[in-house]
Amino acid sequence: MQTQALLVDDSRSALDFLKRHIESDGKVQATAFLDPLQAIGCARQRDFDIVLVDYEMPKMNGIGFIKTLRTFPQFADTPIVMITSMQTDEVKMQALQAGATDFLPKRSQSMEMDVRLRNLIQLGLAVRKLNDRAAHLAGEVAAATQKLGAREEEIILRLALAVEYRDNDTGEHTLRVAKYSRIIAEQLGLPARLCRDIYLAAPLHDVGKVAIPDNILLKPGRLTEDEMAVIRTHTTIGERILANSNCELIQLGAEIAAAHHERWDGKGYPNGRKETEIPIAARIVAVADVFDALTTRRPYKDAMLPPLARDYLMDNKGRQFDPACVDAFLSRWDEVVSIATV
Repeated sequence: MQTQALLVDDSRSALDFLKRHIESDGKVQATAFLDPLQAIGCARQRDFDIVLVDYEMPKMNGIGFIKTLRTFPQFADTPIVMITSMQTDEVKMQALQAGATDFLPKRSQSMEMDVRLRNLIQLGLAVRKLNDRAAHLAGEVAAATQKLGAREEEIILRLALAVEYRDNDTGEHTLRVAKYSRIIAEQLGLPARLCRDIYLAAPLHDVGKVAIPDNILLKPGRLTEDEMAVIRTHTTIGERILANSNCELIQLGAEIAAAHHERWDGKGYPNGRKETEIPIAARIVAVADVFDALTTRRPYKDAMLPPLARDYLMDNKGRQFDPACVDAFLSRWDEVVSIATV
C-alpha cells in the first residue's frame, strides 16, 4: 500500500527536490502543485495520507492553506507538515493554531529530518488504516441496523396481520392503514424516523380485538349497545397488551391502540380526550382507519366509493377528526385512491 502525499510549493526546484526525496524509497506516491489553489481543488476530490506545504507562497500562504484543508472532513486527522525556512516562534504558533502537525526546514539533509519525515509518513498511513477500518465498521453497523429494521418491520406487520385475519380474510386493511398513516405523517412534516415508526406501529391499532368474542366481532348485522360496549374494550385491551415495553415502537403502538377512537371534539372513547390531548400518532391513525373501514366491504356493510368516504372525512373535520390530519391525507388524494383500489 503506497502512501499518498500532497506537496505544495511555489518553487519548482524546491518542489522537484521534495518529490524526489519523498519518493526515493518507492513507498510514497507524491502529487505536487506549484499553485496552492489548484492543490485545494485536488484535495476536495482526493484523499491524501500526508500533506507537505510551503509557508511563503503567492495567492495563499501555508497557514491559510492548512486552515482551509482542515475544514475538509477527510483531512481532520491527516498529518500536515509546514515546510519553511522561517522557524520563528510566531510562525510556528500560527501554524500550530491553524492545524499543522509538524515543521520541516527546506532542503534539509540531516538524519533527524529524514527520521521525522519517515515517522510522519508512517503516521499518515496509520491514520488511513484507522479511517478505513472505521468506515468498514460503520458500513457493517449500518447494514446490521438496516437488517434489524427490516426484521422488526416484518415481525410487527405479521403480528398485526394475525389479528386482522380474525375479521378480515385478506389482512389488507392492516397494510392500507399503515400506508395511509405514513402519508399523513409525511404531509404533516413529522421527522422521517417518526413517519417510519407510525407506519410500523399503525397496524397494531386493533390488536385488542384478539380478546373480542367471535359472535360479536364477526356478527353480520348491527350490534346492540351491550355488544358495542364490548367492542370498545379493544382499545384498552390493546393498550394493556402493548404496555410496559422497552421498545419505543411498541410503546407507540400502545399509544395508538389506546387512543385511535378518541375524537377531536372529545366525544370518542375510551377516555373522552379531545384535540391535542390525543397523541398525534393516534389522530393520524384515526383518519386512516376510518377511511379504510368506509371503503372496505365488511359482513355488515358494502364498501363506500372513495369520493364519498372523502366527503365523510370533510364533513367530520374538526369534529371527529383533527383538521390538519384530514387536510394532510387529502392533499395526496391520487395516491390514496391508488392504495384504496388495489
